[in-house]
Amino acid sequence: MPLIKLNKLERKRLGTLIACLVCAIGAWLFMALNGKYKYVAKTELLYKDEPQNKAFKPLQPDRVNLQVEGTGWQLLFSRLRIKPQSITVSLEKLNNRSYILFSDQLEQINKQLETSQRVISVKPDTLYFDFSKRTIKRIPVKLVSDLSFVKQYGIASQVQLTPSYVNISGPQEELAKISQWYTDTLKLADLQQTVNTRLAIRQTNSNNVSVYPSSIGVKIPVDEFTEKTIDVPLKIINNSDYYDVKLYPKKVQVTFMVALSSYQEVDEDFIEATLDLNEWKNLHHDKLTVKLTRFPEYCTLVKVVPRKINFIIEK
Repeated sequence: MPLIKLNKLERKRLGTLIACLVCAIGAWLFMALNGKYKYVAKTELLYKDEPQNKAFKPLQPDRVNLQVEGTGWQLLFSRLRIKPQSITVSLEKLNNRSYILFSDQLEQINKQLETSQRVISVKPDTLYFDFSKRTIKRIPVKLVSDLSFVKQYGIASQVQLTPSYVNISGPQEELAKISQWYTDTLKLADLQQTVNTRLAIRQTNSNNVSVYPSSIGVKIPVDEFTEKTIDVPLKIINNSDYYDVKLYPKKVQVTFMVALSSYQEVDEDFIEATLDLNEWKNLHHDKLTVKLTRFPEYCTLVKVVPRKINFIIEK
């Protein structure tokens, strides 16, 4: 039961009052959000026009605070309205000095943002850089790949990269941390023939390090594989006391998958099977375990028969 009972005319007047109040608040809010305000937005720095004859290292983080002038609507959605999420700064002045002033580039920065926004200052206003001698280093390229093959097919021999090295240049202390460089990921599925392609070199994350060339040639030899079994003689290791060791059997059968193009080439000279006599001396085992200490890189082992070898020691 309502506390205050209103007649029809009073309810109509109350509804009109509430509607007027909502409209007044809406009009005030609309006018307020259309006004100009200043707000701060964080953004990432990107560099261009880097000095060619000297290496540099920024002495501050790569994020700065932009003081942006915009409407209340933009203030309300400031995290979404700053586009792009980064700004590009020219380093051309570093050819003559060791610092960059944002106040010299505000016009250029504003051209990168929406026309309804205006950057009025940047904190910090000055970027400082440390310079060092630029050096060049030659390092190997490592292929990054995600490959799948048709059944019975695989990589038949060593993947060829041309060139297999890249030249990187930059500060000596940064280059000392880099020992190899990666390619972009090569994704190929259902391979059943040799691949010849070009692949981009992974871009550097540092504005102070450059890489050449930007792409390399990649050759992936692909062939059909088949099963092959060969007899491999056993070799005794760690026989420091020169015992006369009799093995039963003296050879093992090694079964593996090999590319058809290499079927005739791969023989027992490519495989070494050993028995470690320390397994008997230290562990007192009555059988020795076969270990393959040399095996063709682009073959896939299927089985070794037998895995355990009987032996007799004659002192």
